[in-house]
Amino acid sequence: MHRVLLAVLVVASFFVTVPASAQASQAPTASAPPSTAPPAGGRKKRVAVFDFDYATVQSSTSALFGTNVDVGKGIADLLVRHLVEDGTYSVIERKAMDKILGEQNFSNSDRADANSAAKIGKILGVDAIIVGSITQFGNDNKHTNVGGGGWGLGRFGVGGVGHSKSKAVVQCDARLVNIDTAEIMGVASGKGESSRESTSLLGAGGGWTGGGGGNVDFGSSDFQQTILGEAVNQAVVQMTSELVADNTKLVARTISVEGLVASVDGGQIVLNIGAKAGLKVGDQLTVKRVTKEIKDPSTGAVIRKMTSDVGVIRLTDVDDISAVGAAVSGSGFKVGDEVKTITQ
Repeated sequence: MHRVLLAVLVVASFFVTVPASAQASQAPTASAPPSTAPPAGGRKKRVAVFDFDYATVQSSTSALFGTNVDVGKGIADLLVRHLVEDGTYSVIERKAMDKILGEQNFSNSDRADANSAAKIGKILGVDAIIVGSITQFGNDNKHTNVGGGGWGLGRFGVGGVGHSKSKAVVQCDARLVNIDTAEIMGVASGKGESSRESTSLLGAGGGWTGGGGGNVDFGSSDFQQTILGEAVNQAVVQMTSELVADNTKLVARTISVEGLVASVDGGQIVLNIGAKAGLKVGDQLTVKRVTKEIKDPSTGAVIRKMTSDVGVIRLTDVDDISAVGAAVSGSGFKVGDEVKTITQ
């Protein structure tokens, strides 16, 4: 009797619990975070990160590293790395940026200037640019940071070797700028602190041996294990988070770029439009040929052009007023064929 009763209870409990669990699995998850993926058929918003201005801390960083290290470039490079890893934005490659900046004579004094950077942003074909500045970099005892010298092998001591404790503080600010209006769409800041006993700002770095040539790779594992590296990373991670949160304030720009084939030389197809029109290396354009023009019988004005598809080209080189492409599909390209961007 007991065995029969036990069997009935087991079966009954099965029919009670199974529907309950099934219902729970179908319930919506209200706490799920919103997706930052681009909408179907859309694209990620495209940004360019400019080297941060570090004029405020230049003298102190020179004392810290023993030479004039471009910490503004180091911060920008690390920010790019974190933004790429996050995946919310599409970030312009450093090589493409350096080429345009060199051609436009973009100086270090323009780093924090939103208007100057916005003009470059249009040439780069981005939706927004990120400019910023470093306001603190070094030891907390002095807001203009460290004094003294010593560089390499982790032997730098704040105020001289022998301090029992060192504290690194890094603070920086960034602005997300609309390239059409130079309006600041979002502001982000980051602050990082790290301290340890019986070491220096650049000590305890897992083999950190200093740097040279005016550059330090802030993303290297050795540097990030120093207390200064830990502070840098904390500041940039915080700044990245705030910039990602501001992505909803941006609108992906829609640009229609049209031009003509100016020359066909072997496999090279030269266009009569370039960076000033919004083109950049890697863009793909459709090529069409006008087969017939329809005119208004009363005015003689062309009201429609009948065209046929010739092919698709991808740009391999772009200057201000022209571009060179290679065929992705199609053949028989001719001077006078019309070109238009597929995506922008």
